[in-house]
Amino acid sequence: MLNVRRLLLLTEATERGSLTAAAEALGMTTSAASQQMSLLEQEAGQPLIERLPRGIRPTPAGAALAERGQAIRRELRAAQADLDSFTALDQGTLRLGSFPTASASLLPLALTRFRRRHAGIRIEVRAGVLAELREMLHTGEVEQGLLWDYEWNRFDDPALALTHLLDDPTVLVVPADSPLRTHPSVRLGDLADQEWIIRADNHPVADVLRRSCRQAGFEPRIAYSSHDYQEAQAMVAAGLGIALAPRLALTSRRSDVRLLPFASDVPAPTRRILLARAAARPATPPAQAMARVLRTVAQRFTAPGLHRAQLGAVRRG
Repeated sequence: MLNVRRLLLLTEATERGSLTAAAEALGMTTSAASQQMSLLEQEAGQPLIERLPRGIRPTPAGAALAERGQAIRRELRAAQADLDSFTALDQGTLRLGSFPTASASLLPLALTRFRRRHAGIRIEVRAGVLAELREMLHTGEVEQGLLWDYEWNRFDDPALALTHLLDDPTVLVVPADSPLRTHPSVRLGDLADQEWIIRADNHPVADVLRRSCRQAGFEPRIAYSSHDYQEAQAMVAAGLGIALAPRLALTSRRSDVRLLPFASDVPAPTRRILLARAAARPATPPAQAMARVLRTVAQRFTAPGLHRAQLGAVRRG
């Protein structure tokens, strides 16, 4: 196998008619270039240049190899241009993993901002539950994944590098005309006689409700099991019961429900929203750019103004 660097040296020398000029173009000394040319001739098994009083002239074999070298040089330059393009975020694909709450709130704004800045990057999003997202990250099906955890199930995986994006507190969802709406904050222990809307199919928020109520000293009475947050809001609005939900899950709030904060001493947990990637694989330039965008967007979802807007006219009720 011929050495490519030596082949490129032959190409430069043939084009310039001088080994000295080729050495200068490639950042080599003349003696080093002469030594490399001798090694290339040994690899080729025949002379490739004739050394003249002034400069060099390729042999027929050298001219044929120099022509091949021109094609190789073009491909190498094109390959470098491709790499530069990826670094400049002009092309490429970024594969993301997400879960429904993030896909309906945090992610759309991040995608809009990212695509406005880096229109050449193609984005693919895979949705899944926590275990599925972890597997996608491990196998490389996605490069980055949005995850969540609570205090009692902290995400602990040394194979994944985690970035904490924001804290997502639990809020109480009540009908718009509920007497509770006038309370500046609510104590969970005062809600023992309420009927509750819970998430079905062992959803994590169902676990949050049961854990929180038991910690407050009572077992919740379940009136309805919903399969998504819009359905839960509809049942709350109809007066069937009240519900707990992460604040981020209710960015699309119905006008006929209100979101109430809990008192600071209430055992209503806050979940963390995390960005994860495989620790063993360096982040690509698109992934680095997306991480920056997500961190910026996450700040908007933790801003006090947004919090008040999401709680929505509690005191105006």
